[in-house]
Amino acid sequence: MISRRTFTALLAGTAAAPGIAWSQTMNQTMQKSVFYGSVGPELTLYDIDVEGAALARRGTVSTPGANVQYVWPHPSKRYLYVVSSDGGPGTIPGTKHVAHSFHIDPASGAITPFGEPAALPSRPIHCSVDAAGEFLLTAYNIPSNITVHRIKSDGAIGDLVPQPAKPDAGIFAHQILTTPGNQSAILVARGNNAEPSKPEDPGALKVYRFKNGILTNLASVQPGDGLGFGPRHIDFHPTQPWVFVSVERQSQLYVYRLQQPDHSLARDPMYVKNTLAGRDNAPPPQAAGAIHVHPNGRLVYVTNRNSGTREFEGKRVSSGGENNVAVFSIDPKSGEPTLIQNADAPTIHLRTFAIDPSGRLLVAASIQPMLIRDGNAVRTLTAGIVVYRIGSDGKLEFVRKYDVDTGKFLQFWTGIVTLA
Repeated sequence: MISRRTFTALLAGTAAAPGIAWSQTMNQTMQKSVFYGSVGPELTLYDIDVEGAALARRGTVSTPGANVQYVWPHPSKRYLYVVSSDGGPGTIPGTKHVAHSFHIDPASGAITPFGEPAALPSRPIHCSVDAAGEFLLTAYNIPSNITVHRIKSDGAIGDLVPQPAKPDAGIFAHQILTTPGNQSAILVARGNNAEPSKPEDPGALKVYRFKNGILTNLASVQPGDGLGFGPRHIDFHPTQPWVFVSVERQSQLYVYRLQQPDHSLARDPMYVKNTLAGRDNAPPPQAAGAIHVHPNGRLVYVTNRNSGTREFEGKRVSSGGENNVAVFSIDPKSGEPTLIQNADAPTIHLRTFAIDPSGRLLVAASIQPMLIRDGNAVRTLTAGIVVYRIGSDGKLEFVRKYDVDTGKFLQFWTGIVTLA
């Protein structure tokens, strides 16, 4: 069976760690990998030149009438699943919500739609495939929900799996993953910040038993009543029972232990760390983003995002804050993460990032352009794809930025997929 960590765009961040030779990482993933990026309904394929730290655009497919929300590959590396919607962030519910299946060409990475698209009940925010490649799991944030579809033997999306009892999906689901043993699943429920008209909604990690596509409530894990805890994404250590959690609303990194034999989570975190370089100076809204653990288990990466604005010369411009990639080293004995770098991004709001399988490049993407103050003038900071080299110590060095014209859309998902 192919490990989920083969697909570095979606679950594993990879980088060289101290004492780990490049050849060890490179020998694990010698197959060709490609980069995909979405803007609105379009999903574009790029070739990756690792030596040159460059991307080359090759072709684009579209999901007409619905914007790409998330993408996940099948463990066989032959199929790609794309969930899309004409809804959007905030309060735009939309009316068209669809899951699509695509064939992946093993030589080029070009994708071709096949099978019948599956209608979804509301705007999807995340999708994933279980380790056995038998089920497509989809998370929805408003209302918070989960669905499970069977995957047919030919890779096409099959029937919806009826759930005997409605899973507890918390408030504002943001990610659904099966655990490494494929016996349980974890839904990350972010909650919501307080607003003038309503109090804060608590966040939680919802844990389920997972068997034959059925999700059975197992535990709800959060500090206290979940207030002050707004998790976004998780990732698993490759060899230890450690779960790393990006806590969006508090700009923190939590580490939990994955318990045996029920594959649930310990009630309390092992460690809580800040992801920001200057925590006291960041104006709201400051938020942590995507998270990926290196396959050797010695590093974890988390994005910091800030898209707040203020008025200047009659225009709304960026209010500052941190837009960077936080790099943590992981103690191999205790699992404790230590912040070793905040690598600045020449753009605003890095929503997604991926690491190439050789562990030498990190590629991140910003969601949209923004006006910024430049002295007494105002200029546009474009959306883009940002390429970093990864040093032998795991730290990042900026190489280049590709400007991306998002038009009226958002650059909502990007990732790297290794080909069969």
